[in-house]
Amino acid sequence: LAQKYDPQKEAELRTWIESVTGQQIGPDFQKGLKDGVILCELMNKLQPNSVRKINRSAQNWHQLENLSNFIKAMASYGMNPVDLFEANDLFESGNLTQVQVSLLALAGMAKTKGLQSGVDIGVKYSEKQQRNFDEAKMKAGQCVIGLQMGTNKCASQSGMTAYGTRRHLYDPKNQILPPMDHSTISLQMGTNKCASQVGMTAPGTRRHIYDAKTGTEKCDNSSMSLQMGSNQGANQSGQVFGLGRQIYDPKYCPQGSQGEVANATCDQSGDPPGYHYYREEEES
Repeated sequence: LAQKYDPQKEAELRTWIESVTGQQIGPDFQKGLKDGVILCELMNKLQPNSVRKINRSAQNWHQLENLSNFIKAMASYGMNPVDLFEANDLFESGNLTQVQVSLLALAGMAKTKGLQSGVDIGVKYSEKQQRNFDEAKMKAGQCVIGLQMGTNKCASQSGMTAYGTRRHLYDPKNQILPPMDHSTISLQMGTNKCASQVGMTAPGTRRHIYDAKTGTEKCDNSSMSLQMGSNQGANQSGQVFGLGRQIYDPKYCPQGSQGEVANATCDQSGDPPGYHYYREEEES
């Protein structure tokens, strides 16, 4: 708050108060207005008899009473409550920025009410413009629709064709005659003039796969590339379904050379090779 205090505005306020009241504030702006005497004299100049009693005593409570009377006089003068300051803001230097804002607002209010002074200070308040309308005028205004809701004043159907009218496509590249009306659509909107189903096969037609490596004949233009995959070389060679798979384990199979193991598999007993060793153990 202290940084917002403007010394230039203080000098302008000093000149304005001294010119209106005819009294000197002194070198210290805060101490010169602390007792409230000059401020009460200022309000009596702006609005006569606004402060009826001015205490010129040096006692603190008398000075605070002067400041309170000055603040009440500003409120009755038409000042906004947000522009007022409190007595301690000036008496104890609690908020001199607010004091400066209040005095500037007071100068603006005085200028609005027509006070003529040698110092141009303060911002003039906007004047209220009150209008009185009779009851008939007020009822007529209720039927008016504001332009914030839109308007159809300038809207028309000029240049629009009737519903169902054919619209011609115009393309200067194809040497088509220019249109004679405004219903022509430019090709920037697209066209289906040259569209056809030439080269398209009927639904359900077989598509042959063409592979140059396998010598497959190229039947037609609808052949699919092998980039999409092929099942041409797939078969079931080497696959066994439902047959037993024999497992070899050296712990239980006969020991010896490979020839002996091969002879053991060809035994005439008809037992599978995997069970030959167990049978020899039972016989022994």
